[in-house]
Amino acid sequence: MRSLRLAMAQINCTVGDLEGNTEKVVSYMEKARAEGADIVSFPELAVTGYPPEDLLLKPGFIDDNLKCIAEITAASKGIAAVVGFVDKSDDIYNAAAFIHDGSLVGVYRKMYLPNYGVFDEYRYFQAGTKSQVYVLGGVNIGVSICEDIWYPDGPARVESLAGAEVIININASPYHKGKWKFRKHLLTTRAADNVAIVAYNNMVGGQDELVFDGHGMVFDEKGKLIAQGRQFEEDLMLVDLDVESVFHARLHDPRSRRERLAYNKGDKSVERFVVSEWPFADRKMLDAPPMQEPLSPAEEVFQALVTGTRDYVRKNGFTKAVVSLSGGIDSSIVAAIAVEALGADSVVGTFFPFVYTSEASAEDTHALARNLGIPVIEIPIAPAYETLTGMLAPAFEGTKPDVTEENLQARIRGNLLMAISNKFGWIVLTTGNKSEMSTGYATLYGDMAGGFAVIKDVPKTLVYELSRHVNGRAGRVIIPERVITREPSAELAPDQKDSDSLPPYDRLDPILRAYVEDDKGYEEMVAMGFDPDAVKRVIGLVDRSEYKRRQSPPGLKITPRALGRDRRMPITNRYRSV
Repeated sequence: MRSLRLAMAQINCTVGDLEGNTEKVVSYMEKARAEGADIVSFPELAVTGYPPEDLLLKPGFIDDNLKCIAEITAASKGIAAVVGFVDKSDDIYNAAAFIHDGSLVGVYRKMYLPNYGVFDEYRYFQAGTKSQVYVLGGVNIGVSICEDIWYPDGPARVESLAGAEVIININASPYHKGKWKFRKHLLTTRAADNVAIVAYNNMVGGQDELVFDGHGMVFDEKGKLIAQGRQFEEDLMLVDLDVESVFHARLHDPRSRRERLAYNKGDKSVERFVVSEWPFADRKMLDAPPMQEPLSPAEEVFQALVTGTRDYVRKNGFTKAVVSLSGGIDSSIVAAIAVEALGADSVVGTFFPFVYTSEASAEDTHALARNLGIPVIEIPIAPAYETLTGMLAPAFEGTKPDVTEENLQARIRGNLLMAISNKFGWIVLTTGNKSEMSTGYATLYGDMAGGFAVIKDVPKTLVYELSRHVNGRAGRVIIPERVITREPSAELAPDQKDSDSLPPYDRLDPILRAYVEDDKGYEEMVAMGFDPDAVKRVIGLVDRSEYKRRQSPPGLKITPRALGRDRRMPITNRYRSV
């Protein structure tokens, strides 16, 4: 019986930390060898971290990455490994090194370069042109990188026709809510169509606006899921692959015989590398492959926010974070995420009350802080407001108070918050959600001031869902019930409510999803059943607020299309759809 013991290392790499990433790769390679693995795979661009962006334009960075892959190769005694790195010859390539027992056997270059959404790979890389099959212990192994597996006639197809029985696909596939279901469906199809075992290995961790969820998966030649790794955690998945079953399945599946014949007569664009043709010695099989249950939808989003926040704060060298608490639901969920990510000892709250701040907001702010175990710095803003309005009085003579005075309150709070950040070196976690950021319902240089926007891509309706989930997962009240149930308000004017400026969130969020994420036009949205006046109003708010969003802090991608690098609209833009 031919078998292959595969280890998949889903590791948390840091962009630019070549030395640290290399140490981690070598460490996991040693763990895999100790577990008796024949081969271990690592994520896409594991050496450099993903995405390295314009670091790739620095020749020294490329050369240093090549030194690291040489170091990893030298450490590969007694095991094979597939490691993502940047290859260089006439150009640079997103590549995977196939190494074995101290030697670099071959290099696969990614053939399908994504250039949409958050991806800009054609900005940096040349596309590869050759599929590859490696023979290890008599097992034919195809190698591909991330996007390559998304195409039915891509490298997986070519490699399987050339005899590949196992396809190792290494990834740095960013997370969005529910994406794992789409991946699972796609990979099931690839495995069954090619009658090959498909091993999907993904990166884990946060990098600026992106979160990588890990969640490695292995499918047998019939498309059945046989192994599934953890989400949002580093993991070493060990799976014994029954390769002989692939041969048996192909005997009973005549579909590919004609295609193989045509392939053998045509252009042989597959390179073949023979490491060893003798099957591995018999050994005791592993008890069972890992099969982790997927997280619930709310827990999945929560863990994505926790992972992204933890990595952004820690990887950028901060020891503490500060959150401006208002008694509202947005600041409450951000504080809860921060405490889960960093620990209560590393989070500080602030509270800046004014005459419009309700007693309920004050009570709920301090109740939240007690529930989370964090301190609160309280500074009333009335003295600063009175001073500033007095200074502005001559310039504003003859005018009535309006949104200017409302925004002045938010900007005083922003100044105080940034002063505290500046004095102690704490990063400010801003609290604006996607519904607010989309419509511009936020104050530039006020509540938008900060270093990282945790829930920037989380719609308000999902904020409510997450808040209830936080209390449920804790088994006790973290976010006070009144925060969740009372009508939201910025409390910048007497009796102010969010609904004075925006449609109710349960009506607003579906319109925003259609317009911002799906690019639906006015007529399409009206045909979908949305109120015409509400659609027109929301489109106007979104279009007028691009300049604000461009100046907001980076925030985590949670939806299929996030504001920022996912959606790149010009600020100066006269096109109007209504």
